[in-house]
Amino acid sequence: MKISVVIPCYNEINTIEAIINKVMAVNLDGLEKEIVIVDDGSKDGTREYLDTLRSNHTFQIIFHETNTGKGGALRTGFARATGDIIIVQDADLEYDPNEYPRLLNPILNGNADIVYGSRFAGGDSHRVLYFWHSLGNKVLTLMSNMFTNLNLTDMEVCYKVFKRSVLEKIELKEDRFGFEPEFTAKAARQGFVFYEVGISYYGRTYAEGKKINWKDGVRAIYVILKYGILR
Repeated sequence: MKISVVIPCYNEINTIEAIINKVMAVNLDGLEKEIVIVDDGSKDGTREYLDTLRSNHTFQIIFHETNTGKGGALRTGFARATGDIIIVQDADLEYDPNEYPRLLNPILNGNADIVYGSRFAGGDSHRVLYFWHSLGNKVLTLMSNMFTNLNLTDMEVCYKVFKRSVLEKIELKEDRFGFEPEFTAKAARQGFVFYEVGISYYGRTYAEGKKINWKDGVRAIYVILKYGILR
């Protein structure tokens, strides 16, 4: 069985090498691992660093000429991924790849089609950061749950792990962070079995490069309503 780790990145020169090394170092107990990196038009040296890795056949590296957003980068990565199970991994070191085995277990055990990490359901250490950001996440999750009839605790989380067959049943269109509620709504509509696993979280500040902002929250509300109402 092959696991595809899809890493979208945009201007992550300070963390891209470290996250690649962490993903490569994870022991998946004999499972084959594929790393798919999509540079989404970086202008800070990330693209140039990734270009030095292109001769290493451990990776698939795809370059977008212009920035399309996380959702756009993920669609490109998903199209190139060949694994039986796909893991979404951000490039900013907020999430620890050492938790892959825990996230994969519900799928490998035959219980789940999709596993979400949750920053609000246990896990280990959590950096203490923005109150309003945390509250916003919880409000968006509540709104999403109202339309999907799921009881997720962290819809906006990066760590989404799912069988490749999930992508064969849904068509993704959102370009930026609207990917999160869109994927959740469309997958829930198909009746896939969701599980959650508590994870640790090492959040970063805006000064450290965090990109999501209030405009993405407004867009997320629109996406929740759009895909919650449209069938």
